[in-house]
Amino acid sequence: MSKRLFRSEVDISKTWELKDLCKSNENFNESIKIAKDKIENIKNYKGKLIENGKTLYSGIEELEDLIISLDRLGTYAGLGQSVDATSDEAQNISIIFGMAATEIEAELTFYEDEIAGLTEERFVKVFIDEPKLEVYRNYIEDIYHEKQHKLSEETEKVLASLGEVTAAPYKTYAVSKAADMQFESFKDGKGNILENSFALFEGKYEYSEDAIIRKNAYISFNKTLKKYKNTYAAIYSTQVNKEVMLSKLRGYDSVTEMLLKPQKVTIEMYNRQIDVIYNELAPHMRRFAKLLKKCLGVSELKFHDLKAPIDTSFNPSADYEEVKETILKAMDIMGEEYIDIIKTAFSDRWIDYADNIGKSTGAFCASPYASHPYILVSFQYNMRDAFTLAHELGHACHFYYANKEQKYLNTSPSMYTIEAPSTMNEMLLGKYLLQENSDPKMKKWVLLQFLGTYYHNFVTHLLEAEFQRRVYDYAQKGTPLTASLLCEIKLAVIRGFWGDAVIVDEDAGMTWMRQPHYYMGLYPYTYSAGLTASTAVSQIIFEEGKPAVDRWIKMLKTGGSLKPLELLKVAGMDLSSDAPVQKAVAYVGELIDQLIELH
Repeated sequence: MSKRLFRSEVDISKTWELKDLCKSNENFNESIKIAKDKIENIKNYKGKLIENGKTLYSGIEELEDLIISLDRLGTYAGLGQSVDATSDEAQNISIIFGMAATEIEAELTFYEDEIAGLTEERFVKVFIDEPKLEVYRNYIEDIYHEKQHKLSEETEKVLASLGEVTAAPYKTYAVSKAADMQFESFKDGKGNILENSFALFEGKYEYSEDAIIRKNAYISFNKTLKKYKNTYAAIYSTQVNKEVMLSKLRGYDSVTEMLLKPQKVTIEMYNRQIDVIYNELAPHMRRFAKLLKKCLGVSELKFHDLKAPIDTSFNPSADYEEVKETILKAMDIMGEEYIDIIKTAFSDRWIDYADNIGKSTGAFCASPYASHPYILVSFQYNMRDAFTLAHELGHACHFYYANKEQKYLNTSPSMYTIEAPSTMNEMLLGKYLLQENSDPKMKKWVLLQFLGTYYHNFVTHLLEAEFQRRVYDYAQKGTPLTASLLCEIKLAVIRGFWGDAVIVDEDAGMTWMRQPHYYMGLYPYTYSAGLTASTAVSQIIFEEGKPAVDRWIKMLKTGGSLKPLELLKVAGMDLSSDAPVQKAVAYVGELIDQLIELH
């Protein structure tokens, strides 16, 4: 039985270099003190911030400088805990940051209060007084136009001071999932004992060609989930009810309206993305399920078989260097500047790819403004990892560009477009692999990886989005979100999508316990929005070449200075109707057609 390593046992070359953020924990504590000291200068703007345009400009500049410091320190604290949730030192650093950030944020609420208090006449005048304020127009307008949802200055300060408390549901979930959950080992078909974990189950066993491994890993995995379902339901219910309560306090028509507001997305855009894919993709995916059942030679296709490889005779493994070289070649079409960013990510330890006890599951990219991006993955030595890593490198390149070209307050685009650069990289990687390989087995495998990308974004995350939409509907009506109800909702969503093509067992209802996205607002549906955009633009890039690439990179550099629909138009993409979503769904159908032909 292979042994999972503790963080202290991991080869340092497989870890990221946090000293680029903070030289040491001692330096972190000193930097926290410096950040707190900056508050005294910022307080001088209280009651004077909107006196004129020049004062407002200098006040926002000082605020931005402080936020950049907090961004760097918060990233340092978060990354340390994400790679080892069992570390008392990492937890201590996280707590210190959380307390300091809450204290600082409570002192900054007057910024929004005073900007929201601008009259229409003064709002226009401050930009005339100080033309340099144009760089902060988005920030100012967002606050000014949301003033009807602001509470009193005292109430806003109280809410800000409770930041550590209101963030507790996600923190509790994340720590419990990474540090407390222990999964029973299980046997494969040959009697070998295998360890189980979130990373192993979701990154390896679900994709195993061995039916016994898939089944026994699933049983082991769900046995532990079941022990936590009531606790996790209480945690998640607290998160949802907090959001519902805040939406009512702030005078929104619904919690959905409140959660979409920062994304600058309408409820119509949100519902369209979910409705079109949930209803129109289902028939295609049911055909895929029937093909998978045929290839596996089973009379019934079960839920835990959905990620099984169709061709068990061909499942290419890959070491880290192979994955690196493949990604670099696939991204060559994006030009030298883009490639250089990726090369630096590999050479300068931006990537933490070890799999150790206490490490967060899944993958993510953190991109602090005052440093470089950081990527977390748990490498499992298969070529599928190339798609995961390419995805996160897409995020890294995006924010490397945006952080370099934009002021901090203009770097982050709407979550509606946030997954477009990452899924673009997956599209480019898949296209490259198809072009470079004539072997029918490899072609089939690559088609399946393409489908894996669509499965991840158009099925896994889309079903999360539909689950989330139903949960908020229940919560809005005051229905208690018990573990039984959450499992019932999730089962209904999964079964409604797959129909009779897949046997969905009762334990599949606990799938909602596996994802952290539910604690991040309306995030899951954005994966499909991003992939819709990258599907269309990647096709244009392969047709036009450099002009299309230049437009795409211009969009990346634009950061968050435009609203989502306008931002995508920079790259030549219009997502204001059903057509692009339907086209992307049809493309998935074409991929499935190609697979069926190969069988």
